[in-house]
Amino acid sequence: MSADNGLSQVPQDFRAALAHLRRAHPRDGIELTEIPAPGHLAPFAVAVRADVRRVAGVVAAPAAGRRSGPAADVLVAGGRSGGAAGDELATGRFVLLHDPAEPPAWGGAFRVVTWARAAVAREVGRDAGTGALAWAWLLEALERHRAGYSREGGTASRVLAEGFGVLGDQEEGADVELRAAWTPDGPDVEPHLAAWADTVCTFAGLPPYPQGVTVLHPRR
Repeated sequence: MSADNGLSQVPQDFRAALAHLRRAHPRDGIELTEIPAPGHLAPFAVAVRADVRRVAGVVAAPAAGRRSGPAADVLVAGGRSGGAAGDELATGRFVLLHDPAEPPAWGGAFRVVTWARAAVAREVGRDAGTGALAWAWLLEALERHRAGYSREGGTASRVLAEGFGVLGDQEEGADVELRAAWTPDGPDVEPHLAAWADTVCTFAGLPPYPQGVTVLHPRR
């Protein structure tokens, strides 16, 4: 059952988690939107999409829209990218799963499952250390936001692209993807969402950067 099946059927712990998400205030430059949650991973779930775009001209704050279901007011568009027209710098998904039975593989009643992707310069995509750097960003962001977690795991991928034929003049580039999951210490998932949003922004090369962060310059 996803989070939109009626609050009367939602456990109190999951309601608390939704309340913490509602209080989340992501950093400037990223837009968060609630999307349909997968229904096959856990009895209860809520999902969020993140987009970071290059916006030309005046940057305006977005208006919050109404959504249906008990998670309707969980999240509003955050930051100042506002969904205005512009090239996508990074995108991702944040899914919070809840199973009161506490699956042994999770080590708790909650599990966060995330994905992020960014277009980067080709030389960055060729660098064998890029995946490890992306993983380090996530762990550093979780620590910076004091988001307690366990059972963390993830994979990083680098995909090189070049054009042929009618696409032969297409600029060569690369994508970096990070898939990660971890078990939060409890229903207070606000710092987990904030840490993940910071990671997606870092993927996009969006300043300001935390001290000591090495930037993967986006493909321009």
